[in-house]
Amino acid sequence: MFVNRVALLVALGLACVGTQASAQEIYLNAPGLLPKKPPPGAPDVKAPPSVWPRLDPGAILCRTEADLDRIAANRSGGPGGGPADCRIIRERTGITIVQRRGGRSQVQIAGQPPGWTDVWLPEKPPAR
Repeated sequence: MFVNRVALLVALGLACVGTQASAQEIYLNAPGLLPKKPPPGAPDVKAPPSVWPRLDPGAILCRTEADLDRIAANRSGGPGGGPADCRIIRERTGITIVQRRGGRSQVQIAGQPPGWTDVWLPEKPPAR
């Protein structure tokens, strides 16, 4: 009889331990309860849309086509140089192409008079 009682107590003790352990488990794998973890590595950053057409830093913008000729002569050291009414573009600047003539383009920056540049301006923006 003593052995039966001990066996009964051991069985009850094991049943209680098993019940307590399973009652303490919490499952949070239901969809929508846990936020999805981002994939490892650098985050995807979308590039801001670029202005097109545009003049990039370092481009020359001259008031007239004759000024563009003079700046070209000054750069090459050839005859026909002299003072030229031109400026260097310091930051990306959106433009409107007025006309194309050979390797030159007459362009206009919003709110300013048109000017001339010899920068290559393709019809479509460059692929990223």
